[in-house]
Amino acid sequence: MSTLALLALGTAAVVAVMTALWWLGIRARNFSYVDVGWSANFALLALLCGALGAGAPLRRAVIGAMYALWGLRLALHLAHRIAGQPEEGRYVELRRRWGADGERALNARMYQFYLLQAGLDVLLALPLLLACQNRAPALAPVEWAGLAVWAVGLAGESLADRQLARFKADPARRGQVCEVGLWRYSRHPNYFFEWTIWVGYALFALGSPPFGALALGLPLLMLHFLVNVTGVRATEEQALRSKGDAYRDYQRRVSAFVPLPPRRPRP
Repeated sequence: MSTLALLALGTAAVVAVMTALWWLGIRARNFSYVDVGWSANFALLALLCGALGAGAPLRRAVIGAMYALWGLRLALHLAHRIAGQPEEGRYVELRRRWGADGERALNARMYQFYLLQAGLDVLLALPLLLACQNRAPALAPVEWAGLAVWAVGLAGESLADRQLARFKADPARRGQVCEVGLWRYSRHPNYFFEWTIWVGYALFALGSPPFGALALGLPLLMLHFLVNVTGVRATEEQALRSKGDAYRDYQRRVSAFVPLPPRRPRP
């Protein structure tokens, strides 16, 4: 399938998924499902590009597995966290801000937000699309390097998520700030390792010239979103609302993003 046809098909597929989840969010009065859809859409795009791309089968299989494994793991993790629970604090805050003009205005703005996430799915799938159209039979060294960096990121993100889930499941720690494992060295190790995954994808895309270099901008874009938009900033605002001074003390001692040795509290 040609690159443009594959791009059009992938875009239509993720828009359909996000539209269905937006409708579910309205019915359930819980817009948190957008996070599940955003993650799962990468697995859907991996299936489409891996099956219909014109590139070498080995490369399609490798990059398709990279996107699918990460997307499905994150989607299942988020679905387990969201299912049966009240709407997450970030979306409660958006509901408060965007719902001031009524339910119809809220739903319209949320649909725009869902479509924005679908657009990001397509944009961030650029390494996948380029690699799946690359006919070179063997993987280049930079592609192997990208696979290695991706594997480190996936392992780190999975470990951070497990540690946080285990902490939250302990009734004795309810309301406390998680400082176990990787969370002792970074306030958001899950976001740091997610960013590492995108560095791996960008490196892999470099093996598909001449347009593979375009993917180098994606880690910078993800860094902006993870730190300034839907990741660190929004999560910390919610943590300060729910945990107050305990979280402020955590902020003073622990790195916000890159895992580093914690600072000693002042005497």
